Amino acid sequence: MDNRPHLLLSPCPYLELHLNTFLEKFQNHFYIVWLSEFIKNSKELGEKIVAILSFSQETYINKKILDLLPNLKVISVFGAGVDHLDLTLIQSYGVKICNLPGIVTNPTADMAMALLLASARNIVSEVQQVKNSEPTNSVITEPVEVTGSVMGILGMGTIGLAVAKRARGFDMTILYHNRKRRPLEEEQEVGATFCPYLLDMLAKVDFLVVCVDLNSSSTKMIAEQEFRAMKPSATIVNIARGLVIDQDAMVTALSEGWIRAAALDVTYPEPLPRDHPLLHLNNVIITPHLGKGNTSTFKRIVDAALENILAGVEDRPFPYSIND
Repeated sequence: MDNRPHLLLSPCPYLELHLNTFLEKFQNHFYIVWLSEFIKNSKELGEKIVAILSFSQETYINKKILDLLPNLKVISVFGAGVDHLDLTLIQSYGVKICNLPGIVTNPTADMAMALLLASARNIVSEVQQVKNSEPTNSVITEPVEVTGSVMGILGMGTIGLAVAKRARGFDMTILYHNRKRRPLEEEQEVGATFCPYLLDMLAKVDFLVVCVDLNSSSTKMIAEQEFRAMKPSATIVNIARGLVIDQDAMVTALSEGWIRAAALDVTYPEPLPRDHPLLHLNNVIITPHLGKGNTSTFKRIVDAALENILAGVEDRPFPYSIND
């Protein structure tokens, strides 16, 4: 009989890439119950599970599952976003939720600039041209200048601020739209100008970087009206959540030339179906949610997530918590 606390976990591609690193840390403290194992034997295992480690895009944590977990104390999100969880429902069971804000700020901001530069200079299509058996000189979209251009940041949280700091290195004019204006000293630090009206900002930007949290007010925040407000030469970069953008409207905007290009680290769903139009547009770059960074970042996330879960199980204050 294993007396370690039981932790419920479902497989995810990001975890599988670094599974040994994860297990080395977590199995010192927890017996890992995989979701498939739990579904087969929920009656016996349900009473032993005290924690869940949750990944973005997972939707299995519902009333039916929670009813089978009478001793569940904590759900720890392996990252910052909690939009995939029904917070009200979970809290009604007396279960605490913790996440990891800030831990992926730098790799995510780096990813934003990587996507922006790759799109601006047509890096992906040009590499493909070079590798073709019969290279051509055809240009899919005209490359655009980054230095001295105008960046608009939608959502000026910690990641938005980190993106702005990087943009300063390219002498970019930085505009931002946020629910609340940032303190003056933060604006001055990154040289950013607050735009209270989103449509006004969109009309001015060469690059729109989407960093906003996903919630009821930001779902499909960028839709037809917003795309039509942008310049035909503008590029949208999304490192937030796929649902922040109306993808049908984005397909139309890209196909009909309302905007120049899109560079996306997130979509909805993830991954997209193989026949999705976005996968077949030459002015789109899509990466598989790489913003969390590399192996060293993963190790930091593992350590922080473990610390969170142990705190929850032991009834100590969470290092990070949204309902502590």
